[in-house]
Amino acid sequence: MAARAIETDYLVIGAGATGMAFVDTLVAESSATAVVVDRYHRPGGHWTMAYPFVRLHQPSAAYGVNSRQLGSNGIDLTGWNRGLYELATVGEVCAYFDAVMQQQLLPTGRVSYFPMCEYQGDRHFRTFSGDHYEVNVKRRIVDTTYMKVMVPSMRPPPYHVVPEIRCVPPNELPNIRQRCARYVIIGAGKTAMDTCQWLLWYGIEPADITWVRPRDPWLINRVSLQFGAEFANCMAAGISAENEAIMEGTSIDDLFERLVASERLLRLDDSVRPTMFRCAVVSPMECEQLRRVRNVVRLGRVQHIVENRIVLDSGTVPTDAGTLHIDCSTDGLGTRPTVPVFQGSHITVQPLRRCQQVFSAAFIAHVEVAYSNDSVKNNLCAPDPHPDTDLDWVRTTLQRNRAYLQWLEDDDLQEWLDDARLNLLRYLSPKLPSDPAAREQVRRQRRITMEALNAKLERLLLSARPSSAT
Repeated sequence: MAARAIETDYLVIGAGATGMAFVDTLVAESSATAVVVDRYHRPGGHWTMAYPFVRLHQPSAAYGVNSRQLGSNGIDLTGWNRGLYELATVGEVCAYFDAVMQQQLLPTGRVSYFPMCEYQGDRHFRTFSGDHYEVNVKRRIVDTTYMKVMVPSMRPPPYHVVPEIRCVPPNELPNIRQRCARYVIIGAGKTAMDTCQWLLWYGIEPADITWVRPRDPWLINRVSLQFGAEFANCMAAGISAENEAIMEGTSIDDLFERLVASERLLRLDDSVRPTMFRCAVVSPMECEQLRRVRNVVRLGRVQHIVENRIVLDSGTVPTDAGTLHIDCSTDGLGTRPTVPVFQGSHITVQPLRRCQQVFSAAFIAHVEVAYSNDSVKNNLCAPDPHPDTDLDWVRTTLQRNRAYLQWLEDDDLQEWLDDARLNLLRYLSPKLPSDPAAREQVRRQRRITMEALNAKLERLLLSARPSSAT
């Protein structure tokens, strides 16, 4: 059967969080049309496959698309996040993206949405029912799937498990009604932390939990991400403390000790220096709960699990058929090689600021609409790969600051950033004055501060000991 032909300005691959943020800005700031092709049955990407107890790790109001707030910006009154801005549940996130699509994008008549479809490359896709489409793309193909976000339910464990052993993704936990003799959590990222907290919340004793942590993580203190007026003084003090830690740090190790002392970063065990940084965010109360788990295995990654033991890179630990193993080892924010965002007929959406994917997607869409030259666009949109090690905290902070300085020089871009809901940095500094002389004076002051910080970060990176990068 011949392919059905359709025409659009932009063919967007993926209706996940970044795809939705891109299309939202594209539609709001231009008259362009877009065809959105997605393999899932509803918008939201990996959120549609996530474990049922996952919540956002940052305040709800900082996530989603530019044009529509997620949540009510309320303060949690109960739980281990109490006193801080609300964190949307997976159900709320999926309902939000569905509402954005159904209530905002589709009613414009400029967005066509094809769920349950497989993109086959070269502007072709097939629907769930088998229909074949060929898209005439007048402007660009936009790949929002390049970073390949994964959650455990999207693939089997990356190690062999014999049939006699129970090993499940976190999605299965609410369905297991009978208490197990022991629980083994495999993984050191935020999924593992969420799983650990879920078990503790439902009364599992810490002594009955074994946590396989190949690397210990540095954690972002969620208190530092409270961007509303209620926390303005706290935010200002936190930024000041971070800048002071950078300027006074004598080494990478000393810098991180200062960041911990100022409570910008947290760690799970004071006796172990973390080497992993993957943007995991926790509240102080959540960190306190996680510290209750004392049975921590630090023998590298799991290689395979047999009837009586877990075999890891550097040793083994006993197990048995009465133990429930929970695979949390997916590389959710994987590091991918950077490529130019704008390349001829293609846009490859990538993070431009540390672990702020939706902001980055909205920013890329704005730059696509507002600028005409791909060289200028790529200069404004330098990808910032997802961090992995402690040294990446320094690298990504430096990249963020460099981008800030570059964007600061463009009045129109600065105006967009000041008004962009997803731009968290807009809460940290007032808008530039309208008077040209006053504006230039503020710019100069900000340049001086930022350039001093960047010079120090560059020195720290150059002097970093080799083990910091492993």
